[in-house]
Amino acid sequence: MKIALYGGSFDPPHLGHDGVVKVVLANLVIDKLIIMPTFINPFKSDFCAPPELRLKWVKKIWQNLDKVEICDYEILQNRPVPSIESVLWLKKKYDIEKLYLIIGADHLSSLHLWDEFERLKNLVKFVVIARDGIKIPPNLQKIDLNVNISSTKIRNLISEDGILPQIRESVIKFYQGLKMEKRVKAITELLDTKKAENIEVIDMSEKEYMAKFVIIATTLTGRHALSLVDDLKEVLKPFKEKFLNIESSDEWSVIDLGDIIVHLMSETYREKYNIEEFLEKLKKEQI
Repeated sequence: MKIALYGGSFDPPHLGHDGVVKVVLANLVIDKLIIMPTFINPFKSDFCAPPELRLKWVKKIWQNLDKVEICDYEILQNRPVPSIESVLWLKKKYDIEKLYLIIGADHLSSLHLWDEFERLKNLVKFVVIARDGIKIPPNLQKIDLNVNISSTKIRNLISEDGILPQIRESVIKFYQGLKMEKRVKAITELLDTKKAENIEVIDMSEKEYMAKFVIIATTLTGRHALSLVDDLKEVLKPFKEKFLNIESSDEWSVIDLGDIIVHLMSETYREKYNIEEFLEKLKKEQI
């Protein structure tokens, strides 16, 4: 049996990955293409989308293609799995005559660092997907693919062009939520560091309200609130945050970020207006 193994984080899977699948099926004489999402890349410290969700995305895109098998072996190990381990597992499972290992040209510079590389190169035939003009040694099989898609840009929601239609809604929803979590965390950590008190985050995302999250904090003085506004502008720069409106006073400052509203209130005003109680009541009324 001739098998091609294509592994990756697929965080998220995109048009570039789809292009690889299509050119491999078109250019290699194989009985099976095994697509194996990683639990986590051995050279990375973290992933964005959880393994189960990435596996779901991969299945939705490719599981019905002829000769394609989606394999959850690495995900089930619940740890980083080196390629040599997956290759040995496949050789036990299948009667393999030839095993192609599909890699991107960007991996060439670190290939010698892979676990048991000398052993691995004797077990597989590397097939390199050309990209970014990276020079590929003549002893390696090459497949050209003119697709330049960045997973990072998709994760940061800078570009949605590379998202495959089968998973578009799910991918955008997940990374929007992840970005929201990071923004909320950045705001609350800044407020805590700068001595704001009784910080509360109220999730309004499932309700009909002007913002998805409301953050409330008690300030020490009017000057303290104004200082916090300036600090928030600085800490939110990496998110390219748009401050749609800022209303400031000694007792109450409101920062409108569109989907997040931040209330910085004096202790007296917070007790008087009790926004928390109003929002919780609103949430119950809409159930």
